[in-house]
Amino acid sequence: MARERYLAQLDLLRESVSSLGEMAEFVFSDSMDAVINLDVELSKKTLALEPKMDRLEEGIETSIFDLLALQQPMASDLRLVVSALKIAADLRRILGLSINIAKIPEKIEGDHVKPLVDTRKMADIAGDMLTNSLKAFETQDPELARATAARDDEVDKLFYSVWVELIEMMAKDTNIISKATYLLFLIRYLERIADHCCNICESVVYLTTAEHVKLN
Repeated sequence: MARERYLAQLDLLRESVSSLGEMAEFVFSDSMDAVINLDVELSKKTLALEPKMDRLEEGIETSIFDLLALQQPMASDLRLVVSALKIAADLRRILGLSINIAKIPEKIEGDHVKPLVDTRKMADIAGDMLTNSLKAFETQDPELARATAARDDEVDKLFYSVWVELIEMMAKDTNIISKATYLLFLIRYLERIADHCCNICESVVYLTTAEHVKLN
């Protein structure tokens, strides 16, 4: 009976991390739709989900503390607990960055200072990285984790390209500084989200191979 309860707790932990991941995907997607279309109503709906995010994270922390205190997991089970804790922390940071993105639309009046073509590419890649890092966790696939983290280079290249373009635009026209600054924030948030996806991939590699790696 105790063993069955222990295994059920491990399964619940996996499911809870996956649920937080699904929330991160949903919030990130909506926050990007809101900022690209400057949709203030969608941004408000996205911001209203923050209490639910907190509850999901608290549930994971409670499950982890119960497992550590009452079950004392060993070997691969302990790696699952440690990895789940780290992945949950990265997902919560991704959610926090997505919330920051969702706050941008209400601060920009009128239109963006430039079409968000490369910024949208950054978001698409970061979104794919988030989806595949979570899939790697659920399927315990270290090769998928490594391949996913490798895409961080694409995000970095786009980040620096857009950064330089915006700085040059601001130097030529000081009237756009305020709007352009919010786009600088946006691409920084996207770059950081990709970094946290790399961290998730590192946790997956550790979970499946017991190997500590740096993937970004």
